[in-house]
Amino acid sequence: MTTEPAPRMTTTDLTVGGMTCAACVRRVEKKLAKLDGVTATVNLATGRARVSHPPDVRPEELVATVEQAGYTAALPAPPKRPERQDDDPGAGEETRAERHRLLVTALLAVPVLVLSMVPAWQFRNWQWLCFVLAAPVAVWGAWPFHMRALRGLRHSASTMDTLVSLGVAASFSWSAYALFLGGAGAPGMRMPFSLLPSASDGVAHVYLEAAVGVPLFVLAGRFLEARARHGTGAALRSLARIAAKEVTVREDGAERLVPIEELTAGQVFVVRPGERVATDGEVVQGNSAVDLSLVTGESEPVEVGPGSTVVGGAVNAGGLLLVRATAVGADTQLARITRLVTEAQAGKARAQRLADAVAGVFVPVVLALAVTVLGFWLGAGADPQAAITASVAVLVVACPCALGLATPTALMAATGRGAQLGVLVRGPQGLEGLQHVDTVVLDKTGTLTSGHMSVARVTAVPDGLGKEAVLRLAGAVEQGSEHPLGRAVVAYARRTLAEQGPLPDVRDFRAETGRGVRGVVEGRLVEVLAPDDELPASLADALPVAEAAAHTPVLVRVDGTTQALIEVGDVVRPGAYRAVDRLRRLGVRPVLATGDREAPARAVASALGIDEVHARCTPEDKADLVRELRERGRRVAVVGDGVNDAAALAGADLGIAMGTGTDVAIGAADVTLVRGDIEALGDAVRLARRTLGTIRVNLLWAFGYNAVTVPLAMVGLLNPMVAAVAMSVSSLFVVGNSLRLRAWQPTPGRARRHDTAAATVTSTEMGRDMGTATDPETETETETETETETETDREGYGR
Repeated sequence: MTTEPAPRMTTTDLTVGGMTCAACVRRVEKKLAKLDGVTATVNLATGRARVSHPPDVRPEELVATVEQAGYTAALPAPPKRPERQDDDPGAGEETRAERHRLLVTALLAVPVLVLSMVPAWQFRNWQWLCFVLAAPVAVWGAWPFHMRALRGLRHSASTMDTLVSLGVAASFSWSAYALFLGGAGAPGMRMPFSLLPSASDGVAHVYLEAAVGVPLFVLAGRFLEARARHGTGAALRSLARIAAKEVTVREDGAERLVPIEELTAGQVFVVRPGERVATDGEVVQGNSAVDLSLVTGESEPVEVGPGSTVVGGAVNAGGLLLVRATAVGADTQLARITRLVTEAQAGKARAQRLADAVAGVFVPVVLALAVTVLGFWLGAGADPQAAITASVAVLVVACPCALGLATPTALMAATGRGAQLGVLVRGPQGLEGLQHVDTVVLDKTGTLTSGHMSVARVTAVPDGLGKEAVLRLAGAVEQGSEHPLGRAVVAYARRTLAEQGPLPDVRDFRAETGRGVRGVVEGRLVEVLAPDDELPASLADALPVAEAAAHTPVLVRVDGTTQALIEVGDVVRPGAYRAVDRLRRLGVRPVLATGDREAPARAVASALGIDEVHARCTPEDKADLVRELRERGRRVAVVGDGVNDAAALAGADLGIAMGTGTDVAIGAADVTLVRGDIEALGDAVRLARRTLGTIRVNLLWAFGYNAVTVPLAMVGLLNPMVAAVAMSVSSLFVVGNSLRLRAWQPTPGRARRHDTAAATVTSTEMGRDMGTATDPETETETETETETETETDREGYGR
């Protein structure tokens, strides 16, 4: 018996209009789910629906289904510039219309509120003036609520707008009845005001202050709420705004200014000082420093030169650069960052799904409670206006809006802030996973270490040529070598001896497979070879130190005389010790798993204070290790940067990829550290915990608010106008609490005496190069001349 393979699903994003609360969200999701094979996630804060559907379900059908539910829907038009998605003229016009409605409503409602609340100012026939002013508010000012309520009624649905519309209609209708038929329109009528609803003789009492106060406060609350929600997406818009609009292309020696859309991969463009790099590319001419702070969160400018890669959106802070475009449009790193943040903000946390489920039945329950309260009060012999007051207060005070906003606003603020700090979270599952992780499996090469060969130490014989002279000759002869060890020596010599000018030329260069290189430099025969058994006593002591540190030693001979021993090895990333230490302080246990040999793995683990080490791990071994840890009840995160880490990343509770790693690793990960800085991992964990804490507070407030205010309204202890204020404040509290995440700051790095030692894995036990203390931040910069180390490189100086 054969089973047909499941059809491949397609994802379509819809822009949904008319949603005002979590009940709306629930309705749209349920309506879309009625289509065969369709699932949807609707985000109230962004007004977007992410729909997964079979290919045979056309996007137009999805739009029609949402419209059948009583809301507007549209397929987002592809922007002319994929990187710039922050301009929305329609949204601006809608905001202006809402502002106009709010201002007019306020001008009409304020006199009614003042006269109703201050009996001393109630002149003869004041109630009729209030009625004239209140009528446009109750009809035109509250029109959006009435229309959405009627639209929901046609589809047998009830939302927050239903409650507001019924509350306004009931208050205004009762007031009109009291004025025209109940004696409240008599000249000289006075009406006391109380924050608590009260009964009066007969029906000579109007509730025009509730009829105008409810739409005024709800409109004001939603306007402020929309402004605040707009603020939660500020980080995403700031990413979109840094994309260039135009670029200066150089062709055949001539320059021309073209729109960024016309730039193609392979073209060379100009970046002048102060300009933004138009797109991802490789520097072909010029040297400068580029500011990546807006793209990766890295505050330190990065020096670039010919062969260096640059990222679109970076600011050129120095000289003139010629850059060859390697990626354009949606393929750039900036576009990928924007896309990942957008996708993260479209998701839902588990807690929000529960809140939406509650909100789906919340409004019908409130309507039933309002009718029950009205019937109970009338049946108990209470005055009609007291019964109506309690019923209207129940309608108005109930607020599922806060339930719908509790999670998405926090996620928007957190993912945007994370992007600014160089931490990309794929969705709410990533944040939830970061919060609960208690074990992190770390790769070595490219994660804890730079992944590049670098000189760790130079030991020269006494009474010889001296370290600088030997390094200059060794770097000169290695210029003819393509081996990673040779390139590391050349890069280090150039950087260390930069003040002495360029390295001299080499003649009669020859490479001997398995042994080393030799050549003539300034008339001297210079050999850089694998060490032999015949070493001077001063160098014999340095050899076991290099081997203990898992470094590759090379011997330098000049005119047949041994002059120095150079140790070459992979260097631990700056801040790696701080990153591991912070993880331990956060209760997360670090585990090192690498495909490298035991000796280098142990050396790195010892320097960073990692107790559990797994060396010579194949990709399958790493995946098995993750599975074993999970079977032991551990919540496991895996940090990696290569193809060999992809299986472990996908099998862990949480996968974390280095932004400098491969696309396969990034694609399998839930979290990406954009700037390739392992120290950002601790920041990511702390941000996740703060975010989930904020969401819990939001949900606690949303549920607790309704649990307290609805019973108060039912027993007649809440004025409808006060209820409207409380309802608006509840939503504003949730959004305001989420906005605090935009200002979240990572803990500044504390200087520890271990940092310098651990930053290069070479401290007291491994020595320092050239015999001088060097800043590890500059010592471990990645040079463009070096290459990623291989297993063969680490075994020895084989060519």
